[in-house]
Amino acid sequence: MKYLHTMVRVRDLDESLDFYCNKLGLVEVNRYDVEQGRFTLVFLAAPDDAERAREAQAPLVELTWNWDPEEYQGGRNFGHLAYRVEDIYAACQRLMDAGVTINRPPRDGHMAFVRSPDGISIELLQAGEALPPAEPWASMENTGSW
Repeated sequence: MKYLHTMVRVRDLDESLDFYCNKLGLVEVNRYDVEQGRFTLVFLAAPDDAERAREAQAPLVELTWNWDPEEYQGGRNFGHLAYRVEDIYAACQRLMDAGVTINRPPRDGHMAFVRSPDGISIELLQAGEALPPAEPWASMENTGSW
């Protein structure tokens, strides 16, 4: 397993970049504007991690800015922790066998979400290419929120 990023939703991208980059000292390593979804993703790294973050896409802080105004309450602005795994199906099966609910199953062979006992969303991403769809995952429904 490899740690990837922590996602935080921000209400004002310029203000947040001023804080994270100009004041805290992180550096921007990537940015995606997603017009269809009406959001921007900005990936930041600590200066000493910047080169590794550009190459390995980790470790990062992901700022998610939704273009339509939104007020976040109750920790809603904290998104998730993300980890890359070697075999997403095996990782999800191991978690299920240990009593963990798979909130968003890896139907696509690429991505799944679970929650910690405290309700923190954890994204699991398949290393490399997505695995071919497989049961029981391909037909498994979402459970709760993720």
